[in-house]
Amino acid sequence: QVQLVESGGGAVQAGGSLRLSCAASGRTFSTYRMGWFRQAPGKERDFVAAISWSMGNTYYADSVKGRFTISRDNAKNTVFLQMNSLKPEDTAVYYCALDVRGIRGAGIRGAYDYWGQGTQVTVSS
Repeated sequence: QVQLVESGGGAVQAGGSLRLSCAASGRTFSTYRMGWFRQAPGKERDFVAAISWSMGNTYYADSVKGRFTISRDNAKNTVFLQMNSLKPEDTAVYYCALDVRGIRGAGIRGAYDYWGQGTQVTVSS
């Protein structure tokens, strides 16, 4: 089993920045990829960004390209999401996810085996 714990959410004004962290524990040796998804009230949980654990290849949703950066610290089993130039439409609960098989695409919600509890990000105009 793998446990994921997110931190770093909060409230910020438009144009501001936040940095989310997600620490993985348990059977993390089989990690293929980690990602971030977000879910706004009444909407689907959407892909934000992902990073492959061994090579560090990154993937982004079009809506966050150029504003968000995903990175990882393999030694600490932690993935980060640096969010700059935040917009009110970025308001959502952000979830960390871990994929152990790497069979499906990075942006597919069903590709991920483990999920964190989520952290709220609120951007005011």
